[in-house]
Amino acid sequence: MIHFIPPSEPHDFECKVRRRGGTWFSGGSAGRAPDYWNDCKSDLAAGFRNLCAYSAMLDLVGTVDHFHSQSTHPHLVYEWSNYRYASAWINSSKKSAEELDPFQVQDGWFEIILPSLQLVLTTTVSSEQRQLAEYTLNRSAPSRQ
Repeated sequence: MIHFIPPSEPHDFECKVRRRGGTWFSGGSAGRAPDYWNDCKSDLAAGFRNLCAYSAMLDLVGTVDHFHSQSTHPHLVYEWSNYRYASAWINSSKKSAEELDPFQVQDGWFEIILPSLQLVLTTTVSSEQRQLAEYTLNRSAPSRQ
């Protein structure tokens, strides 16, 4: 993982996503929330430079991840601040797991060991964040699943 700066909310997000989502919620909200967030997926991708928020790998067909899951935080379903750009396989495997927030990751917390390309934590990760960082690292690594 690398540090990401939260991208600015698109100027049309209120109209395209938040307001439509609010209308859906006020109408009884039966079933899965409509994916209005995809109307701003290209803005999110641009804000993350097309890099997956969790793997930091280029992904030109990524998905909108709800950092706080829809099932546990339904009030954040249509909130820009809850979105992270993520590879589809990471997003679908994450479910409602609490991950280390890419906006909180600091430079130097992770390093890549060559030539194996193994991603590891460094000693610079704060003790408050270390357990969550270890969990995120272990869960997100495809070779460890």
